[in-house]
Amino acid sequence: MTMIPAVTRWEPNARGRLEQAALELFAEQGFEGTTVEDIATRAGLTKRTFFRYFGDKREVLFAGGEEFQAMFVNGLAGAPPSATPMEAIAVTLEAVSVWFRDRHDRARRRQRIIVANAELQERELVKLASVAAVLAGALRDRGVAEPAASVAAETAIAVFRSAFERWVADDTERELADVVRESLDALRAVTAGG
Repeated sequence: MTMIPAVTRWEPNARGRLEQAALELFAEQGFEGTTVEDIATRAGLTKRTFFRYFGDKREVLFAGGEEFQAMFVNGLAGAPPSATPMEAIAVTLEAVSVWFRDRHDRARRRQRIIVANAELQERELVKLASVAAVLAGALRDRGVAEPAASVAAETAIAVFRSAFERWVADDTERELADVVRESLDALRAVTAGG
């Protein structure tokens, strides 16, 4: 009898399965206690397939950094040319918030993993700092002078981060956009002397 070698069948959504497996394992075993091999095995894939999509296990949490930056820049582009820097920032944050619809559970799980690991927290801060730098550049391109462009960009990131952290900690199904609006209202009250 002739044996026919088993051929691995192509499986759809390998990237999504790897992300799902990694989030599950990071939650179960911790980030440090999880290997790339663990992730690939849980996803029913090989390490080689993992490395087609991600450079290392941190990239499962931080992939798409350029896309994330682009969301802020594209959101800012949607602001009317006559908008003040802070009005433009409000438009930007509203646009970015839309991307997070139907992603509350994943965002919450990702945040728990990051909060539990100092190295990942540092990487998250670096990611947000790079977004602030890109956003400041986009504001300068709109004609906003320094230091206003940098201050507005840093403020946008502070508002986003504060709102995001409140949103992922919230057990309700509120939209991130609602929490962002509350944070912007709080900022306006503080800057108005309230």
